[in-house]
Amino acid sequence: MENINLLIIPAARKGETAVLQELIRRNADLNFRDEKGYTPLIIACYNNHIEAARLLIKAGADIDAADYGGNTALMGVAFKGYTDIAALLIESGANLNLKHGNGGTALMFAAMFGRNEVLELLLAKGAEINLQDQRGQTALDYAAMQGNEAGLARLETAGRQSIT
Repeated sequence: MENINLLIIPAARKGETAVLQELIRRNADLNFRDEKGYTPLIIACYNNHIEAARLLIKAGADIDAADYGGNTALMGVAFKGYTDIAALLIESGANLNLKHGNGGTALMFAAMFGRNEVLELLLAKGAEINLQDQRGQTALDYAAMQGNEAGLARLETAGRQSIT
């Protein structure tokens, strides 16, 4: 008998919603992990397949599951700049402030890689701007180091608003 769990990651990677629906119907493990710890949801989100992500979330996939480096689907889309999928994850209850293995957050990824639409969304939904990674760096520090002027300005404004 085939192991249907081995089919769910490739289907998520390609955004094959019909295949995913069948695998869900056949009780495939929605939180199955590949050799790097990626789950179907992480893979679907990272590859910009919003309908596959929506289907997996609706079926009960762990929205905050992390790969073996501690990266979640939200961190992946913050890195890639997929604002629509970030919004879907946040609306579905993703934890905005989880940290990966080095202490980085989705907001730090958005700041570091100039994904300012995602950065704006994270701030609007309440992401904590003062969290620090293992080196003591914040999202503001990452924006400054990478020359992300727009992100830096937005984070500075958000920082002043959180003080008042």
